[in-house]
Amino acid sequence: MATVLALSGSPSPTSRTALLAEHTAATLRARGHHTHVLALRDLPTAPLLTADTHHAPIARAVSLVAEAEALVVATPIYKAAYSGLLKTFLDLLPRHAFAGKPVLPPASGGSPAHVLALDYALRPVLTALGAQVAQGRFVLDRHLTAAPDGAVTLDHDDERQPARIADQFAHAFPSRAQPTAA
Repeated sequence: MATVLALSGSPSPTSRTALLAEHTAATLRARGHHTHVLALRDLPTAPLLTADTHHAPIARAVSLVAEAEALVVATPIYKAAYSGLLKTFLDLLPRHAFAGKPVLPPASGGSPAHVLALDYALRPVLTALGAQVAQGRFVLDRHLTAAPDGAVTLDHDDERQPARIADQFAHAFPSRAQPTAA
């Protein structure tokens, strides 16, 4: 089983991106992987903006990245690019923080016009950090909802698609991280 860290790069407390990150983590969890979701908006602002990697919560976040065998890097798409919050966090990581790690970049946005932002804006940054970037997934905000019990649903979506993406992503995990059949 792999240890997967899902980063939610939205600054919003009512974030559709956070729902997408949790949905992706839950799909991987259901396949036997250990997952943790880190909402970057919960990190302290001043130490984040000054890249104070010695500040305890920032140091812990960087440590979670280092310990993860794979990552989900979820972001909202604003003005045809990933969030500034996510960029700020990625900028404080060591140069090869994602070296050899599979990274799945799901994104949410208000318009299908932003779908290419995953490939032309986010993928180059993840690759520069050493990631093995998997095929991303763009979901319209209006298609993401949370039920009262906290379950996330994807409206107007092929329900098999999240499972297919999670399975394809998990194939990139190190062989020791593959779950075994019971």
